[in-house]
Amino acid sequence: MNKTDKDTNPTPNAQDVPVPRDPLEAKITPGNNQLLLSDWEPPQSGIVPLIRFKKNWYSILWALPIIFVLLVAAVAIAQGLREVPSVQMFIEHYPGTPASAAVVETGFPLWLRVSHFLNLLFMTFIIRSGVQILADHPRLYWHRDSTPGTEWFRFQKPVPEGRVWTAKDDSVTIPGWLGIPGVRHSIGLARWWHFSVNSLWLLNGIVIYILLFSTNQWQRIVPVSWEVFPNAASVALQYLSLNFPPDESWTKYNSLQQLAYFITVFIAAPTSVFTGFMQSPALSNHLGWFGRVFNRQRARSIHFLSLWWFLFFILAHVTLVFITGARVNLNMMWAGVNDDSWSGFMVFIPLITLVGILWAMASPFTIRHARLVQRVGAFVVGPIKGWAEWFDPKSELTEKDISPFLWPNGTMPDSKEFEDLVANDFADYRLRIDGLVERPAEYSLAELREMPQQEQITTHFCIQGWSGVAKWTGVPMRHILELVRPTPEARYAVFYSLADGAHGGVYYDCHNMENMRHKLTILALDMNDEPLSVLHGAPLRLRCENELGFKMVKWVTAIEFVHDFADLGSGQGGYNEDHEFYGYRMPI
Repeated sequence: MNKTDKDTNPTPNAQDVPVPRDPLEAKITPGNNQLLLSDWEPPQSGIVPLIRFKKNWYSILWALPIIFVLLVAAVAIAQGLREVPSVQMFIEHYPGTPASAAVVETGFPLWLRVSHFLNLLFMTFIIRSGVQILADHPRLYWHRDSTPGTEWFRFQKPVPEGRVWTAKDDSVTIPGWLGIPGVRHSIGLARWWHFSVNSLWLLNGIVIYILLFSTNQWQRIVPVSWEVFPNAASVALQYLSLNFPPDESWTKYNSLQQLAYFITVFIAAPTSVFTGFMQSPALSNHLGWFGRVFNRQRARSIHFLSLWWFLFFILAHVTLVFITGARVNLNMMWAGVNDDSWSGFMVFIPLITLVGILWAMASPFTIRHARLVQRVGAFVVGPIKGWAEWFDPKSELTEKDISPFLWPNGTMPDSKEFEDLVANDFADYRLRIDGLVERPAEYSLAELREMPQQEQITTHFCIQGWSGVAKWTGVPMRHILELVRPTPEARYAVFYSLADGAHGGVYYDCHNMENMRHKLTILALDMNDEPLSVLHGAPLRLRCENELGFKMVKWVTAIEFVHDFADLGSGQGGYNEDHEFYGYRMPI
């Protein structure tokens, strides 16, 4: 069957003439406004987290007795060293704070105490949602691709051999008291929490930076002398010997405190922000060699290690607050007074209770009001995502960068129609293009292969966290646009799949026209110089390199150009947006 151009019946612009709609619109099913556990991925437990050294895997549970033994040994050694005259002289010379250290006479002002509480509140939900995101691909790598067996950390069993194991199959369940919302493969909702609260945390951090350096409070946490290092070693020795140094926190931190706060505020926090952004397809693909060096998997691993620094800092900080004088310490940071009254407790107890209540409410609220969480998240971070879409994803790689493995994903087509297409090697396949176009058309697979072909080697970024490099060959969407001529009213291209989504109804996704005109947006026919496999979207799939992978529809059967997608499904811009609460704009 040849291509059919309907030149005699162009889509009119007049408001009183109905616009032709693609028949697959009738097969779109709206999603629910809450997360229905009965209609979701069944729970699947992970395993005890493992770390790989060379070829061997070790349980992190071994770290607990090892750390305990090392800590006991360190205390014994420190107490013994305190009896050595030379060590006593060292501590006397470096008591814990350099003589040149500045004295901050203003104590802990209200802005510092408020920002401290907000950091506690925000970090609570950042960590919980981050753990939930990690559970969707519970493996970490140092290389660009996510080939099974090359990870250095995992809390999932090895990938089974002899069967199809998708990235969604690999996801595990996190308890609701820990993750948000604590449901397997609920990464869409976890990301809204993570990005929204991170935005508030970042804003709070910017305010802290400004106020730190517009007052003398920066002198608490910024070392100005190399003597901070021997003094920090002295403080560590004093703490380990359980003979604590004098506490002068009201006016100045000791050197160990100063270094810990400096690393947290000026190294760990910016590193977390930087590595978070470097997991973005739009940003990473825009930065060329820099994006290749700080590739997504390396960024994920460093992001994870930053999390562990924060956890270590929080644990050590809270422990020392309570064992070195809880009342005085709480008074300083929570009440802004330097005495041994109970005023700090009077502020601390209700605020920490509030955090506990919000902690308990977060997961059930998210499950019950999932659509609201999606909409609030889109309001908070939607502008940032819109800004990120303008980064030109120009980065292309070379043949040597091609990954040996690309995770399969998505719900496979399961229909007689598709089985028949596969049986005759897609000879009867037709790509239908309609909607707001001047030349509605149908193209066979042979006709698509006769069109101008474009090759590109690019990185695929899945929303679940994995990535991989492949060589894609196919028809540039720019050429398709020239053939069908979208009308000026066309603002979005809707891609329909031969597959249904996981919750029933045809799979679809929407893209703006700017994405369709980009030089790296193609309808891929081949992958790594071979025709697409069914697992990876045969006979045709979209490649749009500034978005996450779920928007690159596989098994494409039709493209409809529309003015708006508000009347499609739940009006969110795609199947996963409707049913799994993803975002329409996904360059991050």
